[in-house]
Amino acid sequence: MHLRELSVTDFRSYPAATVALEPGVTVLLGRNGQGKTNLVEAAGYVATLGSHRVAQDAPLVRAGAGSAVVRATVVHDGHESLVELEIVPGRANKARVNRSPVARQRDVLGTLRTVLFAPEDLALVKGDPAERRRLLDDLLVARQPRWAGVRADYDRAVKQRNALLRSAAHLWRAPRAGARRSGGPNLAPGQSLDEARVGALDTLRVFDGQLAQIGGALLYARLRLLRDLGPYLQEAYRTISDSETVAGASYRSSLPEPVAARVADGEVPDQDDLVQALLDAVEQVRAAEQERGVTLVGPHRDDVLLSLGDLPAKGYASHGESWSLALSLRLAGFHLLRHDLGTDPVLVLDDVFAELDSGRRRRLSELVADCEQVLITAAVPEDVPADLLGTARVLEVTLGSVVPTPTATGD
Repeated sequence: MHLRELSVTDFRSYPAATVALEPGVTVLLGRNGQGKTNLVEAAGYVATLGSHRVAQDAPLVRAGAGSAVVRATVVHDGHESLVELEIVPGRANKARVNRSPVARQRDVLGTLRTVLFAPEDLALVKGDPAERRRLLDDLLVARQPRWAGVRADYDRAVKQRNALLRSAAHLWRAPRAGARRSGGPNLAPGQSLDEARVGALDTLRVFDGQLAQIGGALLYARLRLLRDLGPYLQEAYRTISDSETVAGASYRSSLPEPVAARVADGEVPDQDDLVQALLDAVEQVRAAEQERGVTLVGPHRDDVLLSLGDLPAKGYASHGESWSLALSLRLAGFHLLRHDLGTDPVLVLDDVFAELDSGRRRRLSELVADCEQVLITAAVPEDVPADLLGTARVLEVTLGSVVPTPTATGD
């Protein structure tokens, strides 16, 4: 799989730009602020429908423009597909594949698959649990695009359940004295407080079922993914760091014991067992949820614990070890997808080599040499290992202009 052409209109700093790409290594060379990262961000958006730099779409649209358009021509097994995405802040985005509109934007997922490593990925090791949950979920979607729908359904179920918990909070907290009121706030005429509470609880249990069914499926998929990712993570870290230290990743579930302990030990319980565990868990924390107005158990509360040897990486790993571990997580995802899909995703290294010492640069260069397509951004040629630069096609990016440089292969 590779990108043959990428074009943007009113995307970030670009009024318009079209870049022809080829298999092999392409280096986008330019000083900071020239727009090279914007291009690989556009490629990543086609693959994931999200940015690795911002959570919302609005910053992706050039200042003063009403919308942005990203087009990507993707070659996979000799067949070309054209993906077109229109980003419209405040409205539903539009998508087309081979000029035909698709019913849902997420129907384009799987046409292009990328694995992107950027300086922001240091947050995978040092940041909040949300960063690590997103890593797993994005890999799930790259592996099987249908998980985008499951993840969206789960997010919606949690949002609806939280809204019910908040809206019914006055019922849980209201005193029983004077329970029967006529026309009181949020009580039907003649309805007692006990009746209102029973009704709210019945509705909440409907949402409990949705949370457990969808959350159990998502949790089961995450656990299987993490189990499969482990050997690739160990090998990638051993190679990048040139160390025998074992990198590990275990799942910390918000479920109560003993299920949480089983999961932390690497066990993947049956999906039905996870669904039942979620149902049991929400019953156990019912009073706390009613008090706080928020869903306290489920995949949205989970974390991935990263370790180096016997120590947790967060708080103990050095700066260099943290970089190696974050990069290893991405490379592990790349090799997992390569194995599962039988094809290489496009590997994107956004301003990565400048953050690595000479040994890690060399070892990373050796690892990516056989990838079908690698897109690298760098501020100066010296940031890219000489052996990689010597075989790469080099494009110079200057204020939205993208042109081959005299150092490009064949010039």
